[in-house]
Amino acid sequence: MKKVIIVGGGAAGFFTAINAKEINPELDITILEKGKEVLQKVKISGGGRCNVTHACFEPKELVKFYPRGEKELLGPFHQFMTGDTFEWFENNGIPLKIEGDNRVFPESNSSQTIIDCFLKKTKELNIPVLKNHGVTSVVKEGEKWIVNTKEEQFICDALVIAAGSSKKVWDLSKSLKHSIVEPVPSLFTFNIKDPRIKDLLGISVPYATVKLIDTKLEAFGPLLITHWGMSGPAVLKLSAFGARILAKKNYEYKVEVNWLSQSTNEVLEDLQNLKAQQSKKQLILKSPFTEIPRRLWERLVIASHINPDQNWADLSKVQLQKLADQLTKAVFQAKGKSTFKEEFVTAGGVDLKEINFKRFESKLHQNLFFVGEVLNIDAVTGGFNFQNAWTGGWICAKSLSS
Repeated sequence: MKKVIIVGGGAAGFFTAINAKEINPELDITILEKGKEVLQKVKISGGGRCNVTHACFEPKELVKFYPRGEKELLGPFHQFMTGDTFEWFENNGIPLKIEGDNRVFPESNSSQTIIDCFLKKTKELNIPVLKNHGVTSVVKEGEKWIVNTKEEQFICDALVIAAGSSKKVWDLSKSLKHSIVEPVPSLFTFNIKDPRIKDLLGISVPYATVKLIDTKLEAFGPLLITHWGMSGPAVLKLSAFGARILAKKNYEYKVEVNWLSQSTNEVLEDLQNLKAQQSKKQLILKSPFTEIPRRLWERLVIASHINPDQNWADLSKVQLQKLADQLTKAVFQAKGKSTFKEEFVTAGGVDLKEINFKRFESKLHQNLFFVGEVLNIDAVTGGFNFQNAWTGGWICAKSLSS
């Protein structure tokens, strides 16, 4: 009987174990988890609702959400895609729903539904899940793997590393001669202290374009003003794609915000029309752009060196130009970063050049597999990191079963 040890009791580890055992019931599979509880990231994901995947059903489109792993995941996504994720969970009694922003959650709105499903499946399939079993070392002897924990020693034919992104698991991978791409934070909010956004906590705009100055990087989407500065999908996406660049800058950088995602000339023309149409109205009292909340509009007006009591008719050409610039290319100095909720994601991990993505198997060692965030793969927020776990877990399960 082929023995398999899976290191890591998270989403990727459980999905690999369950599918491998269902494909080949003859496998003897054990999951080792270092902590007191399993599936902790599943539990907190999506504010406790578990953002299972994202409603993007074309592999070529889906890979664009992965700053690291885009090229490598294209083939795997043709094998196990978001549609397969829907089918798998629904076949296991967990219907999923698509929300307005295309994020996907269980209809129950509870991550516990996913956890209960995985625990039930491992019990039915006789897959032991051993908690408090942190792996201290791994040694290859002939065709066997010797896995040591503080509790006991395990000998297996195949080893799966699915223990997420942590220094200990990367050190373990290094001991097996694998290269580690140095981790840096991804998915973080921008720390910005600026009078234009001070005390505007909770204000958001729906269609902002955010650019990282001196690079070609930009992102589009909702932008949220926070206590720390700026967050929201546009900022988080930019932080993910710019993770390495921002780390090199030691998190001191400038961002340009186009609050309306329109050209400066278009907005200037709109402002000129407003000056003609609303000449006697005091412009600070009401935002003429539905996307810009009034309090933010007030700040941008003042930043354009316009007096609060000025009417539209009083605006000079210079003031109109400055206001158009504040609306479409406002520059902010950022310094530092803040973690996005509890869902800390890193860019870094096992070098992708050393992995065979047709099997999620090491190119250095036969019967050594890596799935999930232990690899140098990460994605923007919205269910994409879980989809990587499901896809990798499925393909690894098939490889173990062959």
